[in-house]
Amino acid sequence: MKKILILINLLFFSVCYAQTSTKEILLLHSYHKGYKWTDEISSAIEKEFASYNNINLTTVYMDTKRVSNKIYYEKLYELYKEEFKTRKFDVIIASDNSALEFLIEYQKRLFPNIPILFCGINYFDESILEKNGMKKYVSGVLEQVDLEKNFELISKIHPKLKKLIIINDKSRTGLIMKEDLEKIFPKYRKKFKIEYIDDMRMNELKKVVSKTDKNTALLFVLLFKDKTGKFFTYKQSLKQIKSLAHVPIYGLWDFYLNYGVIGGLLTSAQAQGEAVSKMAMKVLNGTDISQIPILKKSPNRYIFDYNELKKFDINIEKYLTNYKIINRPFSFYRKYKILVNITIITMVIFIILIILMKANINRRKKLQRALSNRLEFDKVLLDTIPNAIYYKNVDGKFIGCNLAFADLMQLPKHDIIGKTAFELFPEDIAIKNTQVDEKILKTLETDTSEMALHFSNKEIKYFILNKAVYKNIDGRIGGIVCIMDDITERVQQKQFLIQQSKLAEMGDMVAAIAHQWNEPLVELSAQVQDIQTSYLLNELKDCQVEEFVKDSMIQIQYMSRTLNDFRNFLKPSTKKVIFLIKKALDEINEIIGKQVFYSNIDMHFNYIDGEDLVIYGYENEFKQVLLNLINNAKNKIMENQSEKRGNIIINISKEQEYNIIEIIDDGGEIDEKIISSIFEPYFTTKTDGTGIGLYMAKVIVEDKMHGFIKVKNFEGNVVFTIKVPYKKD
Repeated sequence: MKKILILINLLFFSVCYAQTSTKEILLLHSYHKGYKWTDEISSAIEKEFASYNNINLTTVYMDTKRVSNKIYYEKLYELYKEEFKTRKFDVIIASDNSALEFLIEYQKRLFPNIPILFCGINYFDESILEKNGMKKYVSGVLEQVDLEKNFELISKIHPKLKKLIIINDKSRTGLIMKEDLEKIFPKYRKKFKIEYIDDMRMNELKKVVSKTDKNTALLFVLLFKDKTGKFFTYKQSLKQIKSLAHVPIYGLWDFYLNYGVIGGLLTSAQAQGEAVSKMAMKVLNGTDISQIPILKKSPNRYIFDYNELKKFDINIEKYLTNYKIINRPFSFYRKYKILVNITIITMVIFIILIILMKANINRRKKLQRALSNRLEFDKVLLDTIPNAIYYKNVDGKFIGCNLAFADLMQLPKHDIIGKTAFELFPEDIAIKNTQVDEKILKTLETDTSEMALHFSNKEIKYFILNKAVYKNIDGRIGGIVCIMDDITERVQQKQFLIQQSKLAEMGDMVAAIAHQWNEPLVELSAQVQDIQTSYLLNELKDCQVEEFVKDSMIQIQYMSRTLNDFRNFLKPSTKKVIFLIKKALDEINEIIGKQVFYSNIDMHFNYIDGEDLVIYGYENEFKQVLLNLINNAKNKIMENQSEKRGNIIINISKEQEYNIIEIIDDGGEIDEKIISSIFEPYFTTKTDGTGIGLYMAKVIVEDKMHGFIKVKNFEGNVVFTIKVPYKKD
């Protein structure tokens, strides 16, 4: 137990030590203190680490702007070896190329296995990390000047620019910049003349700059040495150019700001320092440097000097939305812009309100009167419309209706408001009504559906419901408006036509029944004569009587069944049911099968997908359709019949959501001139025809059963195709 407690204490103290132990960071700058780029990187890094008491930052300057050769690097190596021989660093930050190259060369000897993070690196070649196996120790932030974007910006701000003078030097960075500039020149030389200068004495350069006119701009890249080799600080070179230039000067680095450069998309030392500091914190917190990718996109920023923008009357807001302006003078309005704007707007609003108050009051009174008159007019208008109209809110509660709807519901209008469909309609209708409402509230589409209402006096009324979503003035959905169209008379008229069509078929039906009864009557007659003969000869036996009764009953039942089929055919179906196609066809065959046969016609039934296919619809009306089509086929064959037997082929098959019945006859094709009109009401080619048989067939199949019926001529035959659904709606 003691050992466990000791172990826990050791772990606790080791964690505490890890949290409070000092972290050592070496910041190695390529250039010297006082060089603004370097100073701003240092400032950003120091600011990032300032809040951490356990981070010790050591900063060293290599001064390679003034001295940069192999012997100098060797001397620095000897100096740092002596200076840091007793120091152990957790991470090293290299600022700019020279520092990174020095560390890649000497890290193994000076700082073995210490991770290195770089920033401000121009034109980075990743292959440099292969040297001395440094790739696993190095990551950082690239410094990448965006020349293309700066050229775009200059040409946008100065659309009438005739000449762009580019000032550079022949330093290592300058030569690399020249290579990139030469890639861009061809594109922009079409817009303006480009004068590139990197090999002049300062005096010569000042003469060129002094002769510039208003249609010229300068792009100041670098100038640390002129043609004579004379060294300048970044301030000295820019100030001498600025003193004689009377045109805008654009730059590529933020350290030139405050010394005469307008600005541009600048490589920011501060952004470089902030980015590399965040990477350093990851390393100090235990992240392996190999897991920290190099940030290849330089964090450049659009930065401008207010004084230079004002001097050349440039409104940068026209060209950019995301930018920073330095040296902007204090402005109470800009600092408190929102507050000032709100105050001004509020005062203006109050003044307007005060001025217009009386006019608004009078206008409101007029509007109230006009609105009251309009509401009264709309109320009378709605109540005058014979169609029942109601409107609901999104919760499904009735919020208004016209007089026709109230009369239909046999309730006062005020008693309807607040109720739901379940309180006014039967449950099945209310459920369907609610489902439709939910659908159109989601889709915002209109909907048309049918509804049958049963009243206490056993009256049935049929309606078409036209529904649409309405919106409030604020654009939100307010609810649903429904207009009910009473189609009772139309439904009854169609039902009358269906019955009329059935009566039109009765002649053929009676003839068919006569055919059906002929055989059993002959059979009964023969049996009666046989039993009479046996009786007269005194040879009648009990078994003969029983057999006579049995056979007679079979014939009588057959005749009775035929009458029942006939009676069922005449009876209208009151509701949709699912029924077998084969059963319907068998019953039709029972009625007219023998008549078709004795008409020298063969009728064939082909159940292609089996005999158990079903239909959802009105059974008796559908049998009427089949009977009409078969009778028409029989009559057509009889009109055009030769000595050979005719054929009626009925194919039954299945297709997706529909079952298909094809009735094919070889009685001759329909004239193409009239084939598109045969389903029209009262169209007939018979002298004694009514013209409603095929019309009602279309009404029954398409309107009542939501199917399809069509006709075509095919290879000398006529093909009627019926598609009807086999599922409930």
